[in-house]
Amino acid sequence: MSKRLRSSEVCADCSVPDPRWASVNRGVLICDECCSVHRSLGRHSSQVRHLTHTPWPATQLQMVQTLYGNGANSIWEHSLLDPASIMSGKRKANPQDKVHPNKAEFIRAKYQMLAFVHRMPCREEDSVTAKDLSKQLHSSVRTGNLETCLRLLSLGAQANFFHPEKGNTPLHVAAKAGQILQAELLTVYGADPGAPDASGKTPIDCARQAGHQDLADRLVEIQYELTDRLAFYLCGRKPDHKSGQHFIIPQMADSSLDLSELAKAAKKKLQSLSNHLFEELAMDVYDEVDRRETDAVWLATQNHSTLVTETTVVPFLPVNPEYSSTRNQGRQKLARFNAHEFATLVIDILSDAKRRQLGSSVSSPKENVELILKNIGSRHGSESQDNDQPDYDSVASDEDTELEPSSVKTNRAKSVDSDLSDGPITVQEFMEVKNALTASEAKIHQLMKVNSNLSDELRLMQKKASKLEKQSSMPDSDYDNTPNDSELDDTGCNRKGKLRTSGWHGEGSIPELEQDPEAEPDSTLPSTEDVIRKTEQITKNIQELLRAAQEDKHDSFIPCSERIHIAVTEMAALFPKKPRSEMVRTSLRLLTSSAYRLQSECKKTLPVESGPDADMQLVTQQVIQCAYDIAKAAKQLVTITTKENSN
Repeated sequence: MSKRLRSSEVCADCSVPDPRWASVNRGVLICDECCSVHRSLGRHSSQVRHLTHTPWPATQLQMVQTLYGNGANSIWEHSLLDPASIMSGKRKANPQDKVHPNKAEFIRAKYQMLAFVHRMPCREEDSVTAKDLSKQLHSSVRTGNLETCLRLLSLGAQANFFHPEKGNTPLHVAAKAGQILQAELLTVYGADPGAPDASGKTPIDCARQAGHQDLADRLVEIQYELTDRLAFYLCGRKPDHKSGQHFIIPQMADSSLDLSELAKAAKKKLQSLSNHLFEELAMDVYDEVDRRETDAVWLATQNHSTLVTETTVVPFLPVNPEYSSTRNQGRQKLARFNAHEFATLVIDILSDAKRRQLGSSVSSPKENVELILKNIGSRHGSESQDNDQPDYDSVASDEDTELEPSSVKTNRAKSVDSDLSDGPITVQEFMEVKNALTASEAKIHQLMKVNSNLSDELRLMQKKASKLEKQSSMPDSDYDNTPNDSELDDTGCNRKGKLRTSGWHGEGSIPELEQDPEAEPDSTLPSTEDVIRKTEQITKNIQELLRAAQEDKHDSFIPCSERIHIAVTEMAALFPKKPRSEMVRTSLRLLTSSAYRLQSECKKTLPVESGPDADMQLVTQQVIQCAYDIAKAAKQLVTITTKENSN
């Protein structure tokens, strides 16, 4: 992009200068505040990417820059350009407007409702149908006029339209003409690079025959975008498609948990899914990967003081109105998976996508999987709900609606073939067994922590008993409360002493008074200013950690985690030992347990004397997830104290 254009860049929604994000499918650049609203809309409305902190395919970035430079924003704000709209009171957001409700309402109207898009006349005798629009699109893609094609797509033209007379799709036409930017736009809107024309040729074949090898190679990359993105999320590498390698299946550094019967049953369920349902699940996991990666970029690029605002994070996938209630609920539950569980699911999907494309068969399971599922449901159904936080949008329960097929397929599912016949297994059943596995593993970890706590308490009591015996022959001292060396943890920080003082355990147990277990719940809360000040300390340290993760400075993980742990402990000490509010207790529990997990994950970066070193890519993902949970809990505490203190 030229310096002249670069210097004139403003946010498409509120006109703030120097926007740092792009909406790929809308062809516009947006600022941080407007981006937070775009992310809450979901990828079906706006696909956001950071201009510098997100890896971009060169031609896709060029496509967005070309659309933006040629005024694509006027497509979405057509009626606002009419002088009559000013008289009617309609206007776009401006930099001084608040994010909520002003900017948010405008952005939803602009992109969700398409309230300002030019509408075609709709009379019965000369109505412009989607078929007519699609034929216009079919003719337009052979030229370089991107904004015309985007306008037709915004009005309802179908990117995968099969022209009955021409016998091919718009992507075939763009491939033959060598229009790589048109191909980028069409595939963003769901065009399939593997779709055959009337003679059986795909757009990839057409590009190669016309001598457009770069375009053909890019279409192959787009065809495998889903599996490539999942592999890159786990191991930071993509297959070399030019050499014929189309899949990378990462391996877990510690796969001991995957050997359980529950994990085996879940994998068999995945393999038993029909291709249609497997495709839907893979698309949902792709969206969850995008959400997690965008959250990581968001945390790394925001000023630490803004992390505690209402524009912070998207805690789960937004509802897509084109999907059933059951599918939307399953998509949101993906946010519950910790880094290890989610990585296991991603690897299973990559393995099965490769198996399905190669046409390999699966040996029929000998175990009664349905019986396993039934037992899982009875043992863990209630447990998995006990630990849930009320973070989810209001959607129907799993029993309300049968899974309905989606009417819209995007290019993210193009790497999955449809060779196998449909089976009776549903995505919901797979999610149930996966959730049961999560609950079971969480219970195991919880019991291990309880056992560790009891051991620590026993050792502490023994030390206190020994200390009292020694002091029995010595005069009392008002200053005999300094922790001895044995109470320091392995980093030299008096962590346990501080946590005991505040009534909090490192493992994130519910705050209780150790001196008086039957103490009455306390409804008092600290001042909002104190909570915000401590939260800013936490988020500043989180930013340092995320920068270290981004720069692969793994030796900085432990010092950063220690500073975060100290800041978390100081923040927890602001609150009563037994808060009356359940929301406060839940947020404090998430805050302290996440800090404890963060320290545990960061210690995995230390060299191991015997055995293989930890997978740094996976450790980094887990560290980022822990940091995200800490920031989320801190934001919740700020919100709660602000609301309660203002009443």
